[in-house]
Amino acid sequence: MNNVLAHTQPIPRRTLLQHGSLWLAASAPIAKAAFAVEKRSSEAVRIGLVTDLHHADKAPGGSRHYRDTTKKLAEAAKQFRSSSLDCLVELGDLIDAAKTVDTELGYLETINGQFREICKDRHYVLGNHCVDTLKKSEFLEGVGQERSYYSFDRKGIHFIVLDACFREDGVGYERKNFHWTDANIPPAELDWLRKDLKSNEHPVVVLAHQRLDVSDHHGVKNNAVVRDVLEQSGNVKAVFQGHSHQNALKQINGIHYCTLAAMVEGKGIANNGYSVMDVYPDGSIHLEGFMRQSSYDWNS
Repeated sequence: MNNVLAHTQPIPRRTLLQHGSLWLAASAPIAKAAFAVEKRSSEAVRIGLVTDLHHADKAPGGSRHYRDTTKKLAEAAKQFRSSSLDCLVELGDLIDAAKTVDTELGYLETINGQFREICKDRHYVLGNHCVDTLKKSEFLEGVGQERSYYSFDRKGIHFIVLDACFREDGVGYERKNFHWTDANIPPAELDWLRKDLKSNEHPVVVLAHQRLDVSDHHGVKNNAVVRDVLEQSGNVKAVFQGHSHQNALKQINGIHYCTLAAMVEGKGIANNGYSVMDVYPDGSIHLEGFMRQSSYDWNS
């Protein structure tokens, strides 16, 4: 039976919930991020995290304010630069859909032009909107990244970037050939994931777009299979994901599944959301959330 702890709504910042090895401190929304990230040990790896910017030059759609993401990213960049990041991660849907390839590439150049100035060491997770009009190869070339799924090490921590932008038949998303609810990790990527985890002895943090902890329309269809692979390794500490646009947290069989708030949601800088994460050699994690993003502490 899965041991699950779920948290979907922000709670007062001083509230602490202890559940086994989990300590959680979730911050209520605040007008602006006037506080600084705590000083970290030189042994910790520090990661800046953003998700679901959906940048596009178009009018708001419901709660999504596409043009505001350039201002929100500029605000987040100030905190990221003062935090001395080791690397910067974007968890998918950097851009929103466009009618033409040229328009989509224009969106990508605009927002990535800002993003690449923040930190030299950058990593991009593919989101469904990233390849709504573009091919994966076009998006990856646009951001200067070779692969859509891969792993990398920083200061003794192993990071895995996953790509769930595949249909159930194994065909990759591109040029409007998919429905966004049909997200899957294909057999070849699962085989790679097993081998990658087997060859690693360090604490592991997984970076994804579509959620691995739910079976609704925001979840990867074969999420249970993927979770089983992660659990068998014994080294995976946490999965960070986006896609559903709101703070959410589950603990399933010892792994924390943390869904981050979307930057695109809400008008203006006051509705921004981003975070700075410290991962320590023993696998402990401190996530400092800003604006609409909750904060968490997890002991190894």
